[in-house]
Amino acid sequence: MSHLSADILSRGRALVGLYPEPRSALIPLCHLAQEQDGWLRPEAMAEIAALVGVTAAEVRGTATFYDMLHTEPVGTYVVSVCTNIACLLDGAAELLEHAESALGTRAGGTTPDGMFTLEESECLADCDRTPCVQVNHRYVGAQTPESFDALLGDLRSGALADTVPPHGTLVRVRRTVGLQATKQAVAAERAAAAGAQLRRAEAASPSIPSGQGS
Repeated sequence: MSHLSADILSRGRALVGLYPEPRSALIPLCHLAQEQDGWLRPEAMAEIAALVGVTAAEVRGTATFYDMLHTEPVGTYVVSVCTNIACLLDGAAELLEHAESALGTRAGGTTPDGMFTLEESECLADCDRTPCVQVNHRYVGAQTPESFDALLGDLRSGALADTVPPHGTLVRVRRTVGLQATKQAVAAERAAAAGAQLRRAEAASPSIPSGQGS
């Protein structure tokens, strides 16, 4: 029996078909499986491996390289608090301490009800709104202890369901277009680029005047 749902499997096979090589779909398939379960279960990784023709160990090895992919259970909402320098100078350490108290778990932990996982993160690239916080990779703006408590309340009540989906849902728009060029066209473009690079290298090399040599 398949662990992945019929819909996820169908979407997965369609994803594979968008790429010239099946294994190129590995990371998108991981995100798709995570959309179903919120994290990458071993059963899901085995099915992904079968879809793209690699081993389950290769799928796990790839997944463990990326922070956005989880190989252990996480909460419905993964709350990331940036503690890099700009945020740190604007109260990030205090905010993280407040978040740990409000959620009853340390950074890296998940609340007993499974709703929230709290992370201490490096730069989240929203440095003009410090301290920066993300929920399921969605920016929620600069936070204070008071606004953070309100944010938790909105997440619990479902008030932000339209903007912050459950963990695992990377995008809500399904991809339907793959590489439009044929393999022959891609090979020709690569050959032309390599030829142009070689000509530039030859033009840049100093020539040796006639009669001068070793």
